[in-house]
Amino acid sequence: MDLDQAAALARSLPGAEEGERRGALAWSVNGKVFAWERPYTKADIKRFGVEPYPQEPLVAVRTAGLVEKEALLASSSPAVFTMEHFDGFAAVLVELGQVEAEELREVVVDGWSVYASPAQLAEQDTAPGSQ
Repeated sequence: MDLDQAAALARSLPGAEEGERRGALAWSVNGKVFAWERPYTKADIKRFGVEPYPQEPLVAVRTAGLVEKEALLASSSPAVFTMEHFDGFAAVLVELGQVEAEELREVVVDGWSVYASPAQLAEQDTAPGSQ
């Protein structure tokens, strides 16, 4: 997967809009950001030290809460991860170059559903390929 594919996926969700957040792409629904491009900062790279770390491009995706975040991390591939900067924050990171399309779709749809309205959720549930 790449950033263009992730963007197309996010934009395809009912009510989703693409914009910018701190100079990077971001996707929102009902005025709330559910996913965003997340390049590493110098501080992020420094925290990794000499350990190998997931490669960009990355997207960050909201979760419904910290319990859901931990469950997602436990049940996902290594392409879905977190880092120190995200401790205590209800979101995960996804290494686009390592994630399968279906896994990315599940993570992004879950993030979108945090802020989607009941009507938007119903629309997504009836969309082709949503099952």
